[in-house]
Amino acid sequence: MSTGAVAVPEPRTDASTAKAESPPPTLSAWGRLPAEGRELLTEDLERSTVGAALCRGLGRSYGDSSLPARADDKVVATRLANRILHVDEQTGDFVAEAGVSLAELNRLFLPRGWFTPVTPGTKFVTLGGMVASDVHGKNHHRDGCFGAHVRRLRMRLADESVVTCSPEENEDLFYGTIGGMGLLGHVLQVEFQMRRIPSQWIRAETERVRDIDEFLEGLGRTAPAWPMTMGWIDCLSHGSSMGRGILTAGRWATAEEAPSAPPPPPRELTFPVELPNWALNPVTARLFNTAYYWRHMAHRWSGLMTPDAFFYPLDAILHWNRAYGARGFTQYQCVLPRAAGTAAVREFMFLLTKLGGASPLCVIKDCGPEGKGVLSFPLEGTSIAVDMAVSPDLQRIVDNLNAFVIEVGGRIYLTKDRFTRAEHFRAMEPRLPRFLALRDKWDPKRRLRSAQSVRIFGDAA
Repeated sequence: MSTGAVAVPEPRTDASTAKAESPPPTLSAWGRLPAEGRELLTEDLERSTVGAALCRGLGRSYGDSSLPARADDKVVATRLANRILHVDEQTGDFVAEAGVSLAELNRLFLPRGWFTPVTPGTKFVTLGGMVASDVHGKNHHRDGCFGAHVRRLRMRLADESVVTCSPEENEDLFYGTIGGMGLLGHVLQVEFQMRRIPSQWIRAETERVRDIDEFLEGLGRTAPAWPMTMGWIDCLSHGSSMGRGILTAGRWATAEEAPSAPPPPPRELTFPVELPNWALNPVTARLFNTAYYWRHMAHRWSGLMTPDAFFYPLDAILHWNRAYGARGFTQYQCVLPRAAGTAAVREFMFLLTKLGGASPLCVIKDCGPEGKGVLSFPLEGTSIAVDMAVSPDLQRIVDNLNAFVIEVGGRIYLTKDRFTRAEHFRAMEPRLPRFLALRDKWDPKRRLRSAQSVRIFGDAA
C-alpha cells in the first residue's frame, strides 16, 4: 500500500511561531501554539455573544479551533457561564449553560449516582466544547459520541437571533453544530441525558501486549465483552515489538463489587516548570516508553480503579503540557476505517515509527458506527492519537500521515489538529460540501470563524 494517492507538498513555515520584538496579547490552546487576541470572560453568555466571532471554554483543544482568526475578533470565554439550570434526578434530564465543566459535573453528580454518557480523556472541558467537538471516549463502540445523547441546544446565530435546535426543531442546525467546531452558532445552553451508574468505582482489566497485531486482536476480543476499551502504544518501538503496549478495558463496578467508601478525592500535582525543548527527545522518550511498558509486570491485572485514574490519568498532573517546552506540540489523531482492514493499521504504525517525531503519548481505540453530526470525527474502525512536539519536520510528518489516511479512506480529528492542509482535509472529508452548505444557510457572511476555519475552510483572515 503506497502513500502516493495525494501529493505531499513542501513543508510550510508557520508564522505563528515567529518571534516579535513587542509581542501583542495572545491566546493559546493546549498545544501551546499562540495566536494574537484577547478573550472576554463573562457570566452573561447570551448578552456577550452579540457580535462575537468565536466562543472558547477551557482551551483544551490542541490546535487552533479555539483561537481567533484576527487579533481584533471578539472571542468570548464561556467558563464563568456555568449555571446548572435543571436536573431531574429520576430521569437524568439535565440542562446547563455551555460553560459548565465536566470536572464540576463529576464533582457534583458522581456521589449522586450519575455520570455523563460519554467522557473524553480530560475532565477539563466545558459542555459547549463537548458539543462543538462531539467528543468521544473509551465507550464509543457501545455508546457513540456525546452528541448522540444531546437533546436540545440553545444558540446565538450569526444574525444575532437566539434559537433552539434539536433532532425535531432546526434539525440541520442541530446536527451541523454537533462536531461543527463552533462555526454555525454560539452554544448557550445544552440539554442532555445523564446516565445512572451502579457505583462510583470502575472494574478494570489491563493486559500487556507484544505488538500491533496482538493489540488489534485484543481490541476485537474485549470490545464485545467490555463497554470501555483503549490502549497505550509504545509508538517508538520497531521490528517485532512495533505497536507493543498496554490494553485496558473497564466497566462501572456493581454495588456488590464496590467498596462501601467512595473513591478518595483525586490527588493533583502541578508540573512545576517549563522544560527546555531538548529535554523530551527520542532517547528520553524511548527510555520512558520502555520503563512504562515493563512497569506492567504481570501479563494481566484485574481490579478496581477510581474514575479519575481510569478516565483522566493525565489530569492528575496539572499543566503537563509544559513537558514539551516553549516550542509547543500537537496531537495527530486519525481514524482508519474497519473496511481498510488490520493491514492499514499495521502500515500506519510502520509509517509513524519510520517518520519519527512521536512522543510517549500514543493511544489506540476501537470506534463504532459514524454518528449523525455532519463533521463528527469517528467512523467505524480504529482511532490512533499521538502527541508530537513542534519541530522543523512536523509539517512533513503530518503531510505524509494525512496522505496515507486519505488513501485508506480515513479522516483526522479537527479538535486536535493544527497542521493539516486544506487540500488534504477536502480529500479526506466527503461530508464537507454539506457542512459548507449549512454555513451558507446559517452564516452566509462567515461572521463566525477561527484560526482553524481560515486554514481549513478558507475563511477571510
